[in-house]
Amino acid sequence: MEKIRVLLAEDDLDLGNILAQYLEMQEFSVVLTRDGGEAWESFQKYPYDICVLDVMMPVMDGYQLAERIRRHSPTIPFLFLTAKSLKEDRIRGLKIGADDYICKPFEVDELVLRIHNILKRAGSPVEQEEEVFQIGNSRFNFQELMIHSENQSFKLTLKEGMLLKYLLQHQNRLVKREEILTQVWGENDYFLGRSMDVFVSRLRKYLSSETSVTLETVRGTGFILRLRST
Repeated sequence: MEKIRVLLAEDDLDLGNILAQYLEMQEFSVVLTRDGGEAWESFQKYPYDICVLDVMMPVMDGYQLAERIRRHSPTIPFLFLTAKSLKEDRIRGLKIGADDYICKPFEVDELVLRIHNILKRAGSPVEQEEEVFQIGNSRFNFQELMIHSENQSFKLTLKEGMLLKYLLQHQNRLVKREEILTQVWGENDYFLGRSMDVFVSRLRKYLSSETSVTLETVRGTGFILRLRST
């Protein structure tokens, strides 16, 4: 299967290298450029499936680069990486046509998820189906990493979302700690286990208003997410 080609424009040397290496590990084909001018030259020479653009870059910033890319290839998806979280900056990026907008610092896993989601939305209608779970009176949208209830909403981290999704897929049964660590974190490690306990505590907080939902700890064994019909 042909790899997805990613144009990555990031002038921070360390961050750029980390992102490029991680994306390559996830089976993407990545071309890393260090400024907007270099990225534009590369875009004109080679075909890409998606562009990941830092906003603040020398020669040409991410917004200027995105505008050129849009004029050249109106349908190619792209997302912005930025240290800015101002509403005005988000609006500007979305007006240009950005498919997504991720603020630094962020988890690299979250970037991978967002890229996959963008490419799914650009694909077939079957691929566009969202994963939405009903949890009592709340709804959990995995693509958005959001829990929505009547009175409030919670934004989850990628790992929180992956953990909640796994527990929901195995609701009302005991899920062993080592199983979760292997499936969600990728390895069964003592220190990751301590981290998982923190994530479970956060999920309990997010679901605390749901009287028909409990997230139980079976000491030394695992967890049970119980959803009772109301």
